[in-house]
Amino acid sequence: MPHVHLREPLKRLAGNRSEHALEGATVGEVLLALERAQPALDGWILDERDVLRRHINVFVNGELGGPDTQLGAGDRLDILPAISGG
Repeated sequence: MPHVHLREPLKRLAGNRSEHALEGATVGEVLLALERAQPALDGWILDERDVLRRHINVFVNGELGGPDTQLGAGDRLDILPAISGG
């Protein structure tokens, strides 16, 4: 089962838990499962069409991934909101 790791502010929205084990064969499936398991995250990672938001980066085992990236049982997903400022 893939493991999802969240950073702030997503961690706070997910019950202040940074680690989540979720079922899914692709990044997209795991993200949908995450939003179902943690309703407060709804709309923060995926938009209303279940498309990954532009300001969210997903890394699978340290490599940039996308919604169609295939996952294995022990894969680690890091979900990182983009940081901007000046």
